[in-house]
Amino acid sequence: MRLKLPANYKIPPHWHPADEHVTVISGTLNMGMGDKFDASKGNALPVGSFAVMPAKANHFAFTNEETVIQLHGMGPWGITYVNPADDPTEK
Repeated sequence: MRLKLPANYKIPPHWHPADEHVTVISGTLNMGMGDKFDASKGNALPVGSFAVMPAKANHFAFTNEETVIQLHGMGPWGITYVNPADDPTEK
């Protein structure tokens, strides 16, 4: 899937049931590992970067500019938020 994220967008800590492959198409994606969102622990992934998040690894992401990423992996794909209150489908 391809996602277009606006500037200053935050994806709270979450995990996936399978490995997630991320390719940065445009902009910069900042990704960090852990149970809590901490921008100071984010690593900037510029255009052309590729990252793999292992299954069930808690991680978060954010942007400072409009960013397009491509996600792929073996399904089924899902997202589980560390804090269930962060799940936008429940709001």
